[in-house]
Amino acid sequence: MRLLLSLGLLLSLLFLSGYIQVSHGHNITEILAEHPEFSTFNNYLTATHLAGEINRRKTITVLAVSNAGMAPLLAKHLTVSALKNVLSLHVLVDYFGAKNLHQLNGGTAASSSLFQATGTAPGTTGFVNITNHRAGRVSFSAEDVADSAPVNFVKSIEEISYDLAVIEISSVLSSPEAEAPTPAPAQVNITTLMSKKGCKTFADLLVATGDAEMTFESNVGGGLTVFCPIDRAMKAFMPKFKNLTADGKLSVLLYHGIPVYNSIQMLKSNNGVVNTLATDGTAKNYNFTVQNDGEVVTLKTTVMVATITGTLIDEDPLAVYMIDAVLEPRELFKPEKAKAPAPAPAAEAEAPTKSRKRHHASPPAPAGPEEAPAGDEKAANDENAAGGRACAEPWVAAATAVAVAAVMVA
Repeated sequence: MRLLLSLGLLLSLLFLSGYIQVSHGHNITEILAEHPEFSTFNNYLTATHLAGEINRRKTITVLAVSNAGMAPLLAKHLTVSALKNVLSLHVLVDYFGAKNLHQLNGGTAASSSLFQATGTAPGTTGFVNITNHRAGRVSFSAEDVADSAPVNFVKSIEEISYDLAVIEISSVLSSPEAEAPTPAPAQVNITTLMSKKGCKTFADLLVATGDAEMTFESNVGGGLTVFCPIDRAMKAFMPKFKNLTADGKLSVLLYHGIPVYNSIQMLKSNNGVVNTLATDGTAKNYNFTVQNDGEVVTLKTTVMVATITGTLIDEDPLAVYMIDAVLEPRELFKPEKAKAPAPAPAAEAEAPTKSRKRHHASPPAPAGPEEAPAGDEKAANDENAAGGRACAEPWVAAATAVAVAAVMVA
């Protein structure tokens, strides 16, 4: 009896384990935020958009440098592009925890960095040499540097076995190739670009709303992603737009911009809620959710869903994408009511010989510029909770059946 009962419980656990997903994600910004002595290094990982690249990779080693160690690099006043190259050299695309560093096969290793992996480094200059010396000292050097002051391993900051290692090194890795000036991205006029590529109506509204155009332009240097509705979608939306207050119109326009650069690959891999240029930190969040289904990327608010249909420009620090609908925030618009269900098949088959007119449900009234009621959010949460229960019920029932069967056999 005990054997059968144990077998039944074991089968239940094995069955359930198929539904458990373990996340291996990491967030380099949050990890370093717990260590104020690396705040400068951490800030520049964000400013150069390397933090997102680090978080997307499963196997990575970050060679962090203290605030004092960063000072000589910042004194060189490098361009943002050159600074990004230097910091990319400090991100190895392999796992080197403290134990691994002190047990190098043959005492040396060469690892590719993000500087090499992105194709920016000429030749093999993006490789980092690692040497395990006597007495346990481990040093690092860039491939293109023959003689330079040693850069040594100091300590481990955080390790996730075989996935992520964040370690401190004594100073910044020197590399003439990484520090070489790189051409800055060509200056792009956003509204002119959109006007020529099928988003003229949206671009004209930005120009007519000076604060909106200025906000978009001022964010380009630090990174900006814009979603411009195509003209057909924008013209259909204009009756709603005209009914908004001046503040509401500005918020809708700013709602189509994210204050960070996102390549199309980043949007496909980094799903989740994002803040927009309209986000002001109050109860009115003005955010939406990025989702993808394979190669298709959608932007979802609680009111509607838009799909990215094309790319106008995707060059760090600026990305502009076309979307097939205007993004409507719940702070200004109510979700449309669900359409009436279609008639049951039995009703259609009642009188096959009679000719009947089809009756279509009246289309829902267009959403107005009113504040969405708090109940909408509660309903959405209740709906999500119900969905979670629905997904959970099949495997819970199956597991219970297995356990009960085992007891009955006993």
